Amino acid sequence: MPVRAASIADVRAATGAVHRRVSPAPLVRSYALERALGLSEGRRAWIKDYGWTPVGSFKVLGALNWVARNDERIGSRPIAAHSSGNFAAGIAFAGRAFGKRVIVVMPDTAPETKFALVRSFGAEVRTYDIARDHETGERDRLTREIAEHEGAVQASPYDDADVIAGNGVGGLEIVEELKRQGREVSLFVCQVSGGGLMAGHALAIADGFPGARIVGVEPEGADDFKRSLAAGARTRLDHPDSICDGLLSYDVGEHNWPILHRLVESAAAVADLDTRRAMKWFDLSHGLRTEPSGAIATAALLSGAVPLDGSGDVVAVLSGRNVDPARFREWIADV
Repeated sequence: MPVRAASIADVRAATGAVHRRVSPAPLVRSYALERALGLSEGRRAWIKDYGWTPVGSFKVLGALNWVARNDERIGSRPIAAHSSGNFAAGIAFAGRAFGKRVIVVMPDTAPETKFALVRSFGAEVRTYDIARDHETGERDRLTREIAEHEGAVQASPYDDADVIAGNGVGGLEIVEELKRQGREVSLFVCQVSGGGLMAGHALAIADGFPGARIVGVEPEGADDFKRSLAAGARTRLDHPDSICDGLLSYDVGEHNWPILHRLVESAAAVADLDTRRAMKWFDLSHGLRTEPSGAIATAALLSGAVPLDGSGDVVAVLSGRNVDPARFREWIADV
């Protein structure tokens, strides 16, 4: 089956499905980040904070659009999906909004915060051994079995045009707010895992600010997208490893890759230590407790992994804030 690429028209069409159920996540000017980066007078730094959504991450955007677009096909059947946790919460929220039963497959090591959040929206959770999944393929097998044996419709956390379009609504929010203020963006920095977040946002940012550099960010131990850009083709990483549990996909999706390859200029790989430092910086500078995956885009700026050039504003995505308090305190200690 040919891959259906999402377009900026799809992103605009998704706005209604998303905004009927969730308000735009705040785009916050960070004076602290402007100082830390030494931005020249007139330049501003902005953080798009998806921690304020009802599921604590951006994943609800794509999930809502996917369920809205597939409502008739799903009918009375359940929805099945695999997720490290944030899409699980997003699809659980969307399923409840549309009156659907949701079954999600999550790694046994997912933060308790994410398990609790998913269950709070009424979804059923089944777990797999993530340490051996690269050998066993248990995650995909369990999800397929739910679809086959329970008649479920399977939702991809990132490799789907409707999910990409829904995620892109957040990018439209960025564009519309900054254009309203008469701003110009020269650098947009965003996490890349399976690519659903970045693909949707890249469509919106490239359309609204065609001169902006769009840069992807990954952990050093899970840099399949950076390798893909270098190779000019999707590259699989068999055993990604990082504290960024939400950024451990094996490769970017088929639906995501054409968009990423066309619109994302480069990718930066960030050490977990720098991500932990950014988590502490968020805590001290903004009073925010962030998950590692959420902080890594800002970590790329603070560590210098993404060079600053141009004269416009800088925008970084804070993709999620679902982290266990004890682990958060452990990660920010002594950094």
